[in-house]
Amino acid sequence: MPIDKIFKDDASEEKGERARMASFIGAMAIADLSLHIDNPAAKVLVDISKVQDDEVGDGTTSVVVLAGELLREAEKLVTSKIHPMTIIAGYRMAAECAREALLKRVMDNKENAEKFRSDLMKIAMTTLCSKILSQDKEHFAEMAVDAIFRLKGSTNLESIQIIKKPGGSLRDSFLDEGFILDKKIGIGQPKRIENAKILVANTAMDTDKVKIYGARVRVDSMTKVAEIEGAEKEKMKDKVNKILAHGINCFVNRQLIYNFPEELFADAGVLAIEHADFEGIERLGLVTGGEIASTFDNPESVKLGHCKLIEEIMIGEDKLIHFSGVAMGQACSIVLRGASHHVLDEAERSLHDALCVLSQTVNDSRVLLGGGWPEMVMAKEVDELARKTAGKKSHAIEAFSRALVAIPTTIADNAGLDSAELVAQLRAKHHNEGCNAGIDVISGAVGDMEERGIYEAFKVKQAVLLSATEAAEMILRVDEIITCAPRRREDRM
Repeated sequence: MPIDKIFKDDASEEKGERARMASFIGAMAIADLSLHIDNPAAKVLVDISKVQDDEVGDGTTSVVVLAGELLREAEKLVTSKIHPMTIIAGYRMAAECAREALLKRVMDNKENAEKFRSDLMKIAMTTLCSKILSQDKEHFAEMAVDAIFRLKGSTNLESIQIIKKPGGSLRDSFLDEGFILDKKIGIGQPKRIENAKILVANTAMDTDKVKIYGARVRVDSMTKVAEIEGAEKEKMKDKVNKILAHGINCFVNRQLIYNFPEELFADAGVLAIEHADFEGIERLGLVTGGEIASTFDNPESVKLGHCKLIEEIMIGEDKLIHFSGVAMGQACSIVLRGASHHVLDEAERSLHDALCVLSQTVNDSRVLLGGGWPEMVMAKEVDELARKTAGKKSHAIEAFSRALVAIPTTIADNAGLDSAELVAQLRAKHHNEGCNAGIDVISGAVGDMEERGIYEAFKVKQAVLLSATEAAEMILRVDEIITCAPRRREDRM
C-alpha cells in the first residue's frame, strides 16, 4: 500500500541516507546548543542529559558533548561508506575498552577516613568549579561534604533542606543541623520550647465563619446571629481541645489558623504555626518522625514528631523557626544567602549537583583525576585497540578515540585557551605510563591533576561514557523518519 494512502496529505517520509542525515544534524545541533527541539534525535540527547542529572547529578554537559562528537565522527564514517552496524559494533568494543581503562586507574580510599574526606572535598570543589559558586568553592564544598556525611551513606537528599534568603553575600551561607521552617511564631506564643512534641496537621482551623458556599441563614434578631457565632466558637473550642488532648506543645498546620484558635493555643502554652507550605510540612514530618494528621478523634493512632528544641532565629531581617535535635539525626538545613533570587536559584542548582555527586561517591567510593585526564587515558587505550582490530571496525574504534578527546578540547575552549596546542601536549604526556596530566584552566597549561586536587567520581564518568555511546548507537540505527502532517489551524471566523 503506498504511503500516501496511509497518512494525511502533508505527512513526509525520509528513508535511508536522508533519515540518517536528519538525525545526525539534529543531534549535532543540540550538542552545539539549539533550544526549540523538533527533531527526534535531538530529543534523545536532551533525554540522556536529564537521565544523567537524575542518576548521578552531574556530567550533563559532558554526556551531550560526547554523544554529539560520536555522531559527528559517525557521519564522516557513513559518508565514506561504512555501514552503521559496523560503526555500532566498533563503538561498543571501544566503550568497553574505555571503561576497562578507567577501572585500571581508579583510586579508592574508603578505608582511610581522612583521605576519603579529602577526596570528597576535591570532588566537590571540582564540581563547583564550573558553576556560579566557583569563587567560594572551598566554603561550599565544606558545607556539602558535612551535609553528606550526616546522611551516613543514604542517597536520599530529602533530609537536606536548602533555604534561600536574599541579602548578604554567598559567603554568608551556612549549614545548620536540624530543620528550619520559613515561618514566624504567632503573637503571644512561646518563643522557645524544649523537648517538643509536635503534631503536624493539615486541617481547617478557620471554621469560626460560615463558609458553606451559597448557604443562607435567616434570623429575626441580632441575638440569633450571636447564638450562631457562639455555636461556631464552641465547635472550634472542641476541635482545639481534641488537638490539645494529644499532649503536645507544638502544633504545625498546613492551613490558616484563625485568631480565636490561635488564642486558645497560646493560653494552653502551645506553639501554633500556620500556613507551613506543603513541602515544608512533609519534610518536617519526615525529619521529626511524625505523620501528617487531619482527624483528631483518637490520639493514640496519631504519630507525633519529636525534637529537643524549637526556637526563633534571625537570618538577615527575617525571623524563622529552628527545630534542633530532631529524631532523624541526619537532617540538616543549608541556608543560602546571595544578592538576588537569580543568584540564589543558580547557587541552589550548583550545590544540588555537588550533593548528588557526593552522595553517589559515598556509596561507590572510586574516584578518578579530572581535567580531561580520564578522557586521555581512555583515548590512549582505545587507540591501541584500534591498531589490533582488523577490518572496517577499526575505523569506528579510532573515531571513538577522537570523540573522547573532544572533552579536553571543550574544557580548553571554554577556558579560552588554545585547545589544539594543549591537547597535543596532553597526548604526548600521556604516552608515558602512569601520567597524571590534565588541563589546568587556572594557569592555562597542562598540569598534574593530583597536585592540583582536581578529582571526579568514577560513577559520573562511567555514566557519561555508557549513556553517550547508547544514545549515539540509538540514533545511528535510525533509517526512516515519518513525520505526521502538521495540524491545521481552523479559521475561527
